[in-house]
Amino acid sequence: MSRIEAPRSEDAVATSNLTDRLLAGLPAEAVLTDPDVTASYANDMASFCPAGTPAVVVLPRTVEQVQHVMRTATELRVPVVPQGARSGLSGAANATDGCIVLSLTKMDRILEISPVDRIAVVEPGVINAALSRAVEEHGLYYPPDPSSWEMCTIGGNIGTGSGGLCCVKYGVTAEYVLGLDVVLADGRLMSTGRRTAKGVAGYDLTRLFVGSEGSLGIVVRAVLALKPKPPQQLVLAAEFPSAAAACDAVCRIMKGGHVPSLLELMDRTTVKAVNDLAHMGLPETTEALLLAAFDTPDPAADLAAVGALCEAAGATEVVPAEDAAESEMLLKARRLSLTALEAVKGTTMIDDVCVPRSQLGAMLEGVERIAAKYGLTIGVCAHAGDGNTHPTVCFDAQDVDESRRARESFDEIMALGLELGGTITGEHGVGVLKKEWLAREIGPVGVEMQRAVKQAFDPLNILNPGKVL
Repeated sequence: MSRIEAPRSEDAVATSNLTDRLLAGLPAEAVLTDPDVTASYANDMASFCPAGTPAVVVLPRTVEQVQHVMRTATELRVPVVPQGARSGLSGAANATDGCIVLSLTKMDRILEISPVDRIAVVEPGVINAALSRAVEEHGLYYPPDPSSWEMCTIGGNIGTGSGGLCCVKYGVTAEYVLGLDVVLADGRLMSTGRRTAKGVAGYDLTRLFVGSEGSLGIVVRAVLALKPKPPQQLVLAAEFPSAAAACDAVCRIMKGGHVPSLLELMDRTTVKAVNDLAHMGLPETTEALLLAAFDTPDPAADLAAVGALCEAAGATEVVPAEDAAESEMLLKARRLSLTALEAVKGTTMIDDVCVPRSQLGAMLEGVERIAAKYGLTIGVCAHAGDGNTHPTVCFDAQDVDESRRARESFDEIMALGLELGGTITGEHGVGVLKKEWLAREIGPVGVEMQRAVKQAFDPLNILNPGKVL
């Protein structure tokens, strides 16, 4: 695997000196230098993304310790790569040669939950699922729920602008981040945003940090908006004779003014992979399986209305879940999709193209053509309600030709998404994997302005260099 190289001054100090400087403000257990240990922090879960060798891994527990790390890095001109759980899929958490990996997983406290203000104040290492369960005890709900919610961290969610299964109704992470405490490249601490329900003072720097992948500053605290806990949702499963018919049903549902809490699609390749992995008994005769859910006071009535629209679009069978347990079984199948597709060949490239809902059918048809062109298995699962598709290229990483075809097919899928008026990433971020494609999407003026923002926050280019731009 090739390496990410970050610019460093000619008088860069040796690792031993760097370690000594870090230990001046950190406990010994927070500074890891064993090469076998530091190597395990080198990359996230993305394929085809270069990674370097860290000089040291630091696991701070306080804001002051993070500030010490950044002051040291600035003084010594050493790059810093922030990390959460490393469950990302774009290489945003991959190390650069000689860097400090700043793992924030030990900063995992929920500092406050306020039912009156409907906010939670958390550190970046809090696990998404842990926060969801904690606020539920107060009758509250934190909607963003990536498929990796049992392991991914809130800081990582903020860094990549994560989404989840419930975005169609509740939106993505950015819509729930009210305020941040951020340690800047030079170690200064800055607060952005608010904890009030409303606030428009100054530029919205909070939203600027969301999705910045640690390239502008280190998030050390977040004020998150919460919602009242909704009723238990019920799920409907609809089988379709074609992906196009399933996408037609999605359009009918959204045009009809329905607001499902979840609207997910699994193509036949994905359904088969989930059955092979977990023996869940999903209908492999279907070409596409659509899951719709409602968490309204009368979900059964909503499911009946959506079921009728699915039948009008050509569904061969529509089966509403009878209770919460059956609903959870269907959602478990959807959450297993990416793991199941990885088991097909051993390695996957997971795309993250989001298109207008009206172009969803064209997107899936195009992916099928690309799979045939390159002779590859490409399964598609999608947050169909918001047009966010996850075409997943399955390949053998030991097969050089197949790996080449996988990468080329991945690029064609991104090109297709842009042609259909979409974006190269709906929730996984840019990282290393999609840097060139970001430039194509936003154009030269957009690149120039984004680089100017980066320069303003990080003039030495030590914060996660080689990512995004």
